[in-house]
Amino acid sequence: MLTGQPPVDWMEAVSENYLAPGGRPVAVLEKVRREVPVALHGVSLAIGSTDPLDRPYLAALRALVDRIEPAIVSDHLCWGRHGGRYAHDLWPLPFTEEALSHVVERVERVQETLGRQVLLENVSSYVAFRESTMSEWEFIGAVARRADCGILLDVNNIYVSARNHGFAAADYIAGVPADRVAQFHLAGHSDKGAYLFDSHDAKVPEAVWDLYRMAVARFGQVPSLIEWDDKIPELEVLVGESRRAASIEAEVLGRRAVGS
Repeated sequence: MLTGQPPVDWMEAVSENYLAPGGRPVAVLEKVRREVPVALHGVSLAIGSTDPLDRPYLAALRALVDRIEPAIVSDHLCWGRHGGRYAHDLWPLPFTEEALSHVVERVERVQETLGRQVLLENVSSYVAFRESTMSEWEFIGAVARRADCGILLDVNNIYVSARNHGFAAADYIAGVPADRVAQFHLAGHSDKGAYLFDSHDAKVPEAVWDLYRMAVARFGQVPSLIEWDDKIPELEVLVGESRRAASIEAEVLGRRAVGS
């Protein structure tokens, strides 16, 4: 990244890795940002928690946003803080009206603090709440509309959760409001037998590519990112996955244009 042009059209950085005001990480990020657009993707906002919003964290994030001027700022639709402790995990929410109102109010405050719209990502999950009164896609759609935020649609997470909970992934794609989806994530997962685990340690499986085709057909041209967090391969492998996503997008959109 430091010696030439990045081999992709844009890149995503995990926000928490760059909140310190100086040092080598920020210098590298600034260099990449001079070359290509950058998205900032957070993992610790815990928008669904009942603990107060972390004001020092939001202030540091605002400073990073002002410094980098990212194309996208995102985090996860989940909770992970309780009693002043942070669990370093992305736990699912109950899909209820009470939780919906709580999340919407917090998203509005976060966007006001950052001075911009944020995207919220659907997480993979392994348990569900009996209290839920709506589907996950109805919940995330309602949050996006009421809070006027966007959606980062993780296609792999949809597939993982659909297999774990027994719903149809196609229903999720069809149920999300098309005008709110502003980014895709793609990744690999692990089959644990009784459940799928969102491991981000392998190539995107064919079943997820098939779901991606469905997503592109519904949502159109949306920036797509390959996530790979463990057993990281050579850069060429990652770039190859990114180029496959671009090829599939062009194929699907080309068919759609002919059909229209």
